[in-house]
Amino acid sequence: MFQTLRPLIFALDPERAHGLTLAGLGAGQALGLLPRPGADDPVLATRLAGLELPNPIGLAAGFDKDVAVPDAMLRLGFGFVECGSVTPRPQAGNPQPRLFRLVEDRAVINRMGFNNQGLEQAVTRLRARAGRPGVVGINLGANKDAEDRTADYVTGLRATAALASYVTVNISSPNTPGLRALQDGSALADLVARVVAARGAIAVPIFVKVAPDLEPADFDTIARIAIDGGIDGLIVSNTTISRPALASRHAGEGGGLSGAPLQPLAQAALRGFVAATGGRLPLIAAGGIASGADAYARIRAGASAVQLYSALVYDGPGLVTRIKAELAALLRRDGFANVGAAVGAG
Repeated sequence: MFQTLRPLIFALDPERAHGLTLAGLGAGQALGLLPRPGADDPVLATRLAGLELPNPIGLAAGFDKDVAVPDAMLRLGFGFVECGSVTPRPQAGNPQPRLFRLVEDRAVINRMGFNNQGLEQAVTRLRARAGRPGVVGINLGANKDAEDRTADYVTGLRATAALASYVTVNISSPNTPGLRALQDGSALADLVARVVAARGAIAVPIFVKVAPDLEPADFDTIARIAIDGGIDGLIVSNTTISRPALASRHAGEGGGLSGAPLQPLAQAALRGFVAATGGRLPLIAAGGIASGADAYARIRAGASAVQLYSALVYDGPGLVTRIKAELAALLRRDGFANVGAAVGAG
């Protein structure tokens, strides 16, 4: 079905197509028209930072910025869904056009700039789905004009900690000038201390999402601060500002590159953090994952779960079911009783 519709979808501006997709999913969610997926293969069940997941395939942040359709995405078969990025105050983001399909490269470049309806809207929607099944996390950003960006993350965490399954601190988007500086040693240590203190006694996991564009020494620094500071996991990784050889006419557009060309860099970053953490911190792999084999490779490399987004642009919603079937077959082929047994086995 999706492959039939894809030429029509790709004839639209990417951001308009995305908006129509969200509207369609929202209508289907509201009217109860979305099919309920069958139970996942038991071999896919796993545990991540205390969260029980029916499968390790997650939806990365960026697709559902405003917590509009998390239950619809869970119905498509994701084991967990991450909404956002959400900033304390609504913001329009960067000027359009700011989203580009690189079809020849199976890639996407975005310079969205944390466009979202703000924290109040996200909290309202998280509160409305309280008590429903499914792991739904929230990804926090900082307003572009914030004088104290770390304070924005503290504000976001305090507002969402009791409502979300987990909270991700996104300090690795390349589309807010200066944001990635929060990954540097002293700035990161201050941020981690403040967000962990803001969590207080609420038992919500806190993840930090990191960039793939890191120097070798950064892996050890970030890992040490995260472990010592009480962070529950790292998401490795966000989009890249680098530009490998690309065939698309949009290759020169500014912003973060995701999709297939990101795969080698994201895999290298995962290996770096596996070595730096020594198994003491769960890792969630993202970047260039488009098949069960891709997911399996990241799990064997040391990831406890994976996330995807850009691959959906090219393969449609049926990709989730296909990845799960492929992953289950690979786990059984190699004699693993569950996902956890395969983590770091490669």
